[in-house]
Amino acid sequence: MLMNMSALILASSSPRRRELLARVGLDFRIEQPGVDEMVRSGESGETLAIRLAVAKARTVAAGTQAMVLAADTVVLLDGRVLGKPTDVREAGAMLSRLSGTEHRVVTGVAVVKAGKCYADTASTRVWFRELSGAEIEAYAGKQEALDAAGAYAVQGDAASFVSRLSGSFSNVIGLPLALTIRLLGRAGARDEY
Repeated sequence: MLMNMSALILASSSPRRRELLARVGLDFRIEQPGVDEMVRSGESGETLAIRLAVAKARTVAAGTQAMVLAADTVVLLDGRVLGKPTDVREAGAMLSRLSGTEHRVVTGVAVVKAGKCYADTASTRVWFRELSGAEIEAYAGKQEALDAAGAYAVQGDAASFVSRLSGSFSNVIGLPLALTIRLLGRAGARDEY
């Protein structure tokens, strides 16, 4: 658990990130960053995730002395970025593409304190079992499918879709906790141990 932080701001509207930070005992407040999340031509998923995390952290950090934490998660299938679906039809198409395949979840994490930025990415490999058309249709219509990159929330009803994963489970939820704690420490947070 991190202590002795004068202030921590989570630059995110994600309830999942909020829950993960609370689980490790961090006190923080939330500010939503206003950042354009469009993928740039030729941009890799890793580059996109770290660029957006840094932009979110720097945007919220402007004019404050608080430590700011931001993250951005993308799902990559065959090198192609799957962001949040815009509607039920797109969610179903994403789930159909993920069915029976391996994909990667990449999260960029950035911490800004006193003008300095500490950032890195975490990557987790995820394998989906074959999904039936009925499963895809039923899940694509749920709000959690529309609120998550790749159209699924592993901590929700989509947990049964995952046959295995390699890497950080919290990364697939949206915030790799080990990486986050390391970056907060590099930025000056002190632990109690």
